[in-house]
Amino acid sequence: MSTKRRAADRYPIVIVIGLLLALHFYLRPRLWDGRGAPDFLMLALMLVAIRSRPGVGAVVGFLVGLTTDILTPARFGAGALAHTIVGYLAAWGRGVFFPDNILVNGGLIAGAVWVRTALLLLASGASAGELASVLGLWAPLQAVTTAVAGVILLLIARDRLAIRLDE
Repeated sequence: MSTKRRAADRYPIVIVIGLLLALHFYLRPRLWDGRGAPDFLMLALMLVAIRSRPGVGAVVGFLVGLTTDILTPARFGAGALAHTIVGYLAAWGRGVFFPDNILVNGGLIAGAVWVRTALLLLASGASAGELASVLGLWAPLQAVTTAVAGVILLLIARDRLAIRLDE
């Protein structure tokens, strides 16, 4: 495969990630409560991770985590750690799970959001009450909304992103 062809294959993913960034920083704060809103940065991480090797998933996860840590400096480093682990595991898990199924993709996205939230809370030293309320109510709600947004995105852009999905 030529270098020109590989570069042309990356344009659609770059456009979709740019759209997800715009949705996360512009539309999300205006439409939803922050705790239950879809996490479009996490969705961008998952989109890259399920298409790449574990090392690439970890690096992208680290960058996404640093971005979130910059916005919440009180627990700096927890987001980078959580996103790095989730990015690595999502890229590694694509070989274990079969990401060609739309329901598996949705479940993978939902599980990744919940695990990221759990790791973030544990790394930042959250109290037992906060862990129970967030992991029992808000994390599942955000996981479901992010998974629904991810499934819609995958259904709309699967041809452009060269993702094969069995329905």
